[in-house]
Amino acid sequence: MNEALMRPAVVSRISDLIGRTPLFELCRTDNGSRLLLKLEMYNPTGTAKIRMARQMVLDAEARGELRPGGRIIESTSGNTGLGLAVVAAERGYAFTAVVDHHACSDKLRTMKALGTELVYVVDDGTEELATAAREELAEEMARGRDNTVFTEQHNNPSNGVGYHPVAHELHQALGGRIDVLIGAVGTGGSLCGTARELRKLVPGVRTVGVEPKGSIAFGGPAHDYYQSGTGTPEGAEIGALVDFDLIDEGVKVGDVEAFATARAVARTGLLIGGSAGGVVHEALSRLPSLPPGTTIVALVNDGGEKYMDTVFDDAWMNARNLTDPALEREIDETLTKLRKG
Repeated sequence: MNEALMRPAVVSRISDLIGRTPLFELCRTDNGSRLLLKLEMYNPTGTAKIRMARQMVLDAEARGELRPGGRIIESTSGNTGLGLAVVAAERGYAFTAVVDHHACSDKLRTMKALGTELVYVVDDGTEELATAAREELAEEMARGRDNTVFTEQHNNPSNGVGYHPVAHELHQALGGRIDVLIGAVGTGGSLCGTARELRKLVPGVRTVGVEPKGSIAFGGPAHDYYQSGTGTPEGAEIGALVDFDLIDEGVKVGDVEAFATARAVARTGLLIGGSAGGVVHEALSRLPSLPPGTTIVALVNDGGEKYMDTVFDDAWMNARNLTDPALEREIDETLTKLRKG
């Protein structure tokens, strides 16, 4: 076994627990095709994004931009902020997160508990996603300040580099038996960073990117959406890490389908986040029509525990017309059938 991929028995930093996350077979078809989930919620903070958070900080240190006693500033809808909060705390930095109320409240409360300063770009309680405004404010707050770094996740190459180990973990576990890699596209770091490295190890792997309906990376029309931590909303620039040469196919999944899938998967015993539900929904729809013996790996970048007040709350879902009991039953039946395959 590659020693670099082995977790030591005792660690001295929370960030030493990053990586080596499990693969879970959600279901398989009668012809041997299977859907495997890379369960990134087993990272500290329950999300993949702590991988790139650590890499952005390490690289800023290596460039001399971040020194002892410094401050990190980032615009975040939650998960990147959680990762940076942990890394900042253990390395002795202050951290300011520029946020909006679109983020799940549990993520905001957790960042604050970890010592993060929260700065709201709008404070009127609106749930609108304000990515562009957040980015502008974060950049302005860092400009001209000594020993202060705006990590700028959407355009920071370290974001993608932080996910290179995912490719090596997949290759170690599966060898060349990976046919399709599917994942959410927000900053582009997770899917494209993994795909870039994985193609060196498994040249024939096909990559599918998933964004919410309403996001603009794969075209319009643009409109609001509730899946958090993913996509490119209207008014925001597509991140430099979204490398279309690494994405063989880009697709869109609506909030209703994404959340119905997350809720159905929960009834198998596994809690996944709302945008992860979109990824799994797309993977499930493809699985029956794929050649025999196909292996799909879905990047599940977020667990569902942070969404008890939203995706898994009937009142919240009903108030936004996101509930579709018939679709949930259909997904339940599909999972039951394929899990017995």
